[in-house]
Amino acid sequence: MKTLDLVLPDTRYPIHIGQKLLGNIELITPHLKHPRVAIVTNTTVAALYLEPLLTALEQAGIDCLPVILPDGEDFKTWATLNQIFDALLGAHCERSTTLIALGGGVIGDMTGFAAACYQRGVPFIQIPTTLLAQVDSSVGGKTAINHPHGKNMIGAFYQPKAVIADMDLLDTLPERELSAGLAEVIKYGLLGDADFICWLENNMAALRKRNKQALAYAVEHACKMKGAIVAQDEKEQGVRALLNLGHTFGHAIEAGLGFGTWLHGEAVGAGMMLAAEASHQLGWLDKAQVERVEALLKQANLPTQSPALGIARWLELMSHDKKVENGEIRFVLLKDLGHAIVAKLPAAILEQTLNSRFVLHTQ
Repeated sequence: MKTLDLVLPDTRYPIHIGQKLLGNIELITPHLKHPRVAIVTNTTVAALYLEPLLTALEQAGIDCLPVILPDGEDFKTWATLNQIFDALLGAHCERSTTLIALGGGVIGDMTGFAAACYQRGVPFIQIPTTLLAQVDSSVGGKTAINHPHGKNMIGAFYQPKAVIADMDLLDTLPERELSAGLAEVIKYGLLGDADFICWLENNMAALRKRNKQALAYAVEHACKMKGAIVAQDEKEQGVRALLNLGHTFGHAIEAGLGFGTWLHGEAVGAGMMLAAEASHQLGWLDKAQVERVEALLKQANLPTQSPALGIARWLELMSHDKKVENGEIRFVLLKDLGHAIVAKLPAAILEQTLNSRFVLHTQ
């Protein structure tokens, strides 16, 4: 096991990365105010991992309240969030109760948001069960739910007490979910580490085969990069916006198709392709670099073409992006592979990008 420390102005917490961590209660108990927890999970993950976690906690004398939610991005809503509050209030949970998020990004985001709100703030711990959550959404304190007009538009910055990333939990991850997680891994190389891009090109096959050493290295590297960025800009007033590479386009895809139609990582992969093409149109990336991005996404079995939403619909959806400033959409673009910036796109370049071969106009 390796442990990273994320140090912020007002708090710090460990990120544990390794194998056989789910039943290691010593990683959890130091962060409990009181021996009572609520484990928030979904129907899919509960069938796989709830029982061993419950058993380990209860053997340690910890009272557990399981809260099992429906599975899927389309359930990342107020109604589902209220199911968490209903369970906590029904069980008379106090401010000393710690919430444990056992699941992927949807569960982590909703549990964190519930923790931020319940009695104005209770502790929570992240146990991410997907690659995407391990490398990205479980770290950094972003919590949210979706709204029909936009993804993650209602939420709070609220940091966990610990993150426990167990590589063994990825054994049961569907192939499509694994690829979705690889999109966020690739993101870190493209936005700030050209050497990591090379490592990914050489090790993508091992990642796809779920080699534990390769996965642990990718998770550790991504968490180090994210931790360094979040430490500089916890509330996303500056450099943290770079972590949204591919997300302005990607969130529009998710909302435009209906949440849950494409996985978040799939939409981000296609969004990064559009960001690379826009960067090429601006003269920042050459054709060979765009093709290199395309090849890496294909290695990860991610889409490189976006659905045809229509220019007007794209603009409407992207206008709800959190990086909109003074009514103008800002994008994370690539000055070079491994060097991202936040910039505005001229309307003609944006239209050219959305009419490029990376948008599937045959739909």
